[in-house]
Amino acid sequence: MTDEPSDQERVESRAHLLPEEAAVGSDDPHAQAEAILAESDIREEDRNAAPDTVLEQRTSDQTVTPVEPPD
Repeated sequence: MTDEPSDQERVESRAHLLPEEAAVGSDDPHAQAEAILAESDIREEDRNAAPDTVLEQRTSDQTVTPVEPPD
């Protein structure tokens, strides 16, 4: 058995509006929660799914130009 919450439990938990969301309101918090969680699941499965959020994975010697020692 897993300790992960069911989809319905996740939606119920996320349907409680954050302060920023409550300030502007929501016509359907449950539908909003479902959409947010669906997008989150997609991004979790495919790291390139979100535009402009690609994480570069380089080593330090790929990011710094080596300095030549003086002659």
